[in-house]
Order: sequence, then C-alpha cells, then structure tokens
Amino acid sequence: MNAECLSISTLPGTSALFRAFCEGAPEDRREALLRWYPAKPFRNDWAKDSPSVSAEHATRLADALKTQSESFGADAAVLASVEKLRAGAAAVITGQQVGLFGGPLLTVLKAATAIRKAKDATEASGREHVPVFWLASEDHDLAEVDQLALLTKTEVETLSLGLSSERPVPVGGLKIDRADTLSATVERACELFAWGPLSEVLEQSYAAGETLSSAFARFLTKIFAGTGLIVLDAASRAFHALGAKALRGAIEEAESLEALLLARTAELESLGYHAQVLVTAGQSLLFLLEEESGARQALKRLPDGLWKAGAKSFTTAQLLEILEKTPERVSPNALLRPIFQDTIFPTAAYIGGPAEVAYFAQSAVVFEKLLGRITPVLPRLSATLVEPSIAALLAQHEVSLEQVWQAGNVDALALRLGARAMPIEAKRKLAAVGNAMEEELAALTTYADTLNPELGKAAGVSASKMRYQMNRLRRLMAQFELQKEASLRKHATAMLLHLLPEGHLQERVLGGIWFLAKEDASALVASLVEFAGLECPGHRVLYL
Repeated sequence: MNAECLSISTLPGTSALFRAFCEGAPEDRREALLRWYPAKPFRNDWAKDSPSVSAEHATRLADALKTQSESFGADAAVLASVEKLRAGAAAVITGQQVGLFGGPLLTVLKAATAIRKAKDATEASGREHVPVFWLASEDHDLAEVDQLALLTKTEVETLSLGLSSERPVPVGGLKIDRADTLSATVERACELFAWGPLSEVLEQSYAAGETLSSAFARFLTKIFAGTGLIVLDAASRAFHALGAKALRGAIEEAESLEALLLARTAELESLGYHAQVLVTAGQSLLFLLEEESGARQALKRLPDGLWKAGAKSFTTAQLLEILEKTPERVSPNALLRPIFQDTIFPTAAYIGGPAEVAYFAQSAVVFEKLLGRITPVLPRLSATLVEPSIAALLAQHEVSLEQVWQAGNVDALALRLGARAMPIEAKRKLAAVGNAMEEELAALTTYADTLNPELGKAAGVSASKMRYQMNRLRRLMAQFELQKEASLRKHATAMLLHLLPEGHLQERVLGGIWFLAKEDASALVASLVEFAGLECPGHRVLYL
C-alpha cells in the first residue's frame, strides 16, 4: 500500500485550533496551547507517565470487562488485554457513537490508532498498555446513529433501520426488533459493497433482538479480532459505580467548574479559537435518566441551589443519593466524559478526531479540578482510502486528491478535466498568447502610469477586462473538450463521489464497512494499524 502525507491545512473544514494542535501555534498563542495540551502528540513521551489504579479497582474493572467482552464474542487476545489491566496495565482509549453497521470510516481509523499507540507505548515505557474502544452508547441523538452511507455508481445512498423513540433515551439500549426491516437493510448494504465474507459478520452481529450498542460491539470485536482491542459499553451500573467519583465531583463542584469553563471559553475566543461546547450559566456537565420513562434529561442548576431535570427538581443531597444507589442513572456530557472514563481506567492517552481535540481544550480545566492531571490527547489517523479504480482515474487525468477537494463539485472538476484533455497544440497556443499578453499589458500599464496616474488606473482596468476575456476563452475551449468527451463528467462524478462524498471528507461520511468488505478485512486493519504509527501531522492518502 502506497501512501502520501498531506498538510492538515489542505483539509476542507479544518478548524484553526486543530491546525495549531497538529502543526504548532503562532508564538503569541504557544504558551496557551501548552497549557491546554501539555503532551507532545507526535512523540511517545506521554507513555512514561501513565497513571495507575488500586489493585481492588483493577480487579473490579477486569471482572466487569471480562463478563461484557465475553457477551460480545471476544477472542483470546481481548481477554488477554483484560487480564493485563487486572495486572496493572494502562489503557489507550478511543471511542465513537454506536453508528449503524459500524459507522463511518473514522470509527475504524480511531480503533486502528488506539491499537498502534498502545503497542508503541508498551515498547517505549516497558509497561503494558492495552487498547480500549469506548462506545458512546448513552447519547440520545437517534437520527445521527441510525444511518450508514454507502455508494451506488452515481450517488451516496443512506441506509437506516427507521428506529424511533417517543423520548430522548440513550440510543445504545434501543433494541433492533423489526426483523423484516433489519433483514432488508442488511441485504441492501451487502448488495452495495458486494457480497463477501463480511456479509456473514454483518448478519451475525446485527441480529433481531440485539441492541444498537451490542450489535455495534459484536461487529467491531469481530473486525478487530486478534488485535486485543477491548470494546466497552460503560452504560451499566458496574462501570458507572467505578466512575462515580467523577460524577460526584461534577455535582459537588458544579459552581466552580462552571466558572472555570466560562473562563476557558473566553480565553479560547480571545485568541481567535472556537469553543467546541457552548457553556452557559446554570448548565451542568451531567444528564439524569428519568426513573419511570428512562428519558435522558440535562441536569441544570437553579439559582436557589436546587437542580432540575425535565419537570422535576432535586436537592444536591438527593442527587448524591441517586448516584450512590443507582449510579447508572447519572451520565456525563461531552466535556465530562473523558474525566469519567479516566476515573474508570488508568488512561495513558485518548485518541480523538478534530472535534474531540477541541473538546480537550475546554475539558482540561475539568481534568485539573477533578483528577489533578490532564490526560494526553493524541490525533487519530486521518486518511482518505483510494481504491484502485479511482487511483487509475487520478493518474489518467493527472489530478491530485487536493485538486479534487479544491474543485468541490462535479462541474468544476469536469471543467478541469476538460482543460487537461485539450490537445497539446491548443494548450501551447493558449499559453503563448496568455504569456505574451501578460508581458505586453504589464509594460503598457506601467508606461501609462508614468504619463498620468489616472491613465495608469484606466489601463489597469482595461488590462483586467482583457485577462477576463482570455480566461473566458480558456473555459470555452475546455467546455468544448468536455462536450466532446462525455466520459469526463462520468469520471469527475466518480472521483468526487469516492473522495469528497457530499462535499465532506470521505472518512466522515462513508461507512468503514465499504472498504473492509472490498479488501481482505484483516489485511486492511493491519495496514491501518501500521500507518497509524508512521507519524504524519496531517492527512494520509492511502492507495489500496
């Protein structure tokens, strides 16, 4: 597999904060970034300071993980990782929402990065580190997870099970109980990526009666068999009890945490960066599950010292009692989640994408307040996978991935292809005329300006009009070639569909299963794990 490394600044839609994190900040902002992100993301120095938990905590954690992992169909490598945690290993954690059929490609890239970084950390520190994939099963945005994007020959097709819920309940616990819809959706997915060995894995993982979380976990566990990746759903009582210290701290220190987060938001914005999470007065870092309905409600602090979730009010003492008796009812929001997970695990590092890295700039103050340290956040492997047929089109038309991104739409890319398809003689004539015109216009404008500034200004305006007409002629000739070659538009459509689907990076839209099904899945996973260790402070282009 061949690869290229592109600068992070070439990626469409990348934030200034993530660019600074990957490539370095301007001198006047460097000190702030070192406070927000004290670990060096492209070195393994962070591994020597990996934290530990007590033997009693490690035993409880390993017992809970073993039971759950076995229910997900874990192999011997996963169970060995669990036992390493029991014996004092540290964890390298990543996570993602429980998207349909394994979710977008970035899910696979995250898992591959965690596996590689755990291996690197073990070698660098001499202490065992194991990879963990944290299922974000307690989120309640059902529409966001009940979908998967795959490709037809001409468009992106979005599949869905059509799940619904009357209340905003945690999505991971929703049962896949419509066997007819499930069967039809699985069959359509298999048709799109072409039937093969992965079809059976998909059918076995997404069976009627499974939940979105358990089906996702079974699928991921099978895909990464042999790597030792622990897949975890922390929504149960056992895991919430292990992380209760972070949840209790968020209740007891709510006022001071709010002040710290508001100050950090102001600091981020004053330096020209963005706050990933909107923090407002009275907002807490917690959600509460209603006892009767199971609905997940945001907990808010009232001016009189009470708390409110939905229509119900609670005192601080009542919330602490709920946490003590039924800890699974209290869950963290996006800013508290990494602190919650690092209370459960001895976390050496978290693997995140651009949005999660931005979260850490804010949640660093919560880490310091509740944990007394900041867990390193490392960027996941960011990559575009180029299939052989698409690589052949890029080579045929002599265009790069960056040029496809820059074009952005079929019309613009097709026009570029048309210009490249123009006969060499026509290109030479256009270039000769253009160069000669530029030379003469520059001389004439300069001369006119020496005679009179206003005359020089008028000459500049006239020169601009001539350049416009020359560019128009170039476009007309390119369009002529485009009309002659109907295949150019077809090729432009295919390149954009695969490399910039719906105007977004491939890794954020297309299902990871699309690539796993077309390749030898285990070989592709091994390659992604390998490339996740070859440091590229930007974006990988991987030619399959």
